[in-house]
Amino acid sequence: MHDNHSISQTRSDPFDLSRAQALQAALGHLPDLRTGDPMPPFYHQIYFWDPQPPANLGRDGHPATGPFIPDLGLPRRMWAAGRLAFHRPLFAGVRAERTATIEQVTRKQGRSGPLGFVTIRHDIKQRGRLALTEWQELVYRADGTAPSTPPVARTDESDAETVTFDTTLLFRYSALTFNGHRIHYDETYARQVEGYDGLVVHGPLLAHLLMRLAKRKLGTLTRFSYRATAPLMQHETATLCWKDGQAWVRGPDGRQCMMADAG
Repeated sequence: MHDNHSISQTRSDPFDLSRAQALQAALGHLPDLRTGDPMPPFYHQIYFWDPQPPANLGRDGHPATGPFIPDLGLPRRMWAAGRLAFHRPLFAGVRAERTATIEQVTRKQGRSGPLGFVTIRHDIKQRGRLALTEWQELVYRADGTAPSTPPVARTDESDAETVTFDTTLLFRYSALTFNGHRIHYDETYARQVEGYDGLVVHGPLLAHLLMRLAKRKLGTLTRFSYRATAPLMQHETATLCWKDGQAWVRGPDGRQCMMADAG
């Protein structure tokens, strides 16, 4: 079933320079951004916070659904996919405005139970000009949903980079994005309530690392799309792979955790 929603909300943010520098440091870079510098792709993820008091949070630490994101009666939330169109750079320390619109709500019956998909479009303007359009696809599942069998990742990459994740990086990324989802820092919750094999690496963090790899290969990004296909645990070593405009994350057992396309 498809429900079309045109609910929108607009939020502004000063794009604080120190926050961008903190993300540089968290990702292992020298924090050398200055006011007015173009930020690397995906840095906007650490802005436009939606701070809510504890009473407005769900059991997973995220803001509860409603009134903006509809309540589908499915408690487990994941960021499933995203797509970005880069129109012009976003600059550090320069106020920006983001309009978020619910584009579509879809309910499906999957093999493992009911699923809900919510697509949100973000239009980000700076100095009155559209700089970035981003689509986010969130998926909601019922408790007790059995994980699907993940696809096997390709092994024909032309470039590869091994990455590891410690709990400090997961904590810092959660803090910088104001993401309170407990699967990233509360191992007991992640295992006992959501059924994971440990702490889960943020999907957007994996997308960010693939975007960084794509930018190194292409020089400039005009578009980037990605889809999460299996969770990656914090204790696992992953491989970031690239070939001919496609990038993917391969887990240590060969499973594909994320697939992306860049141009």
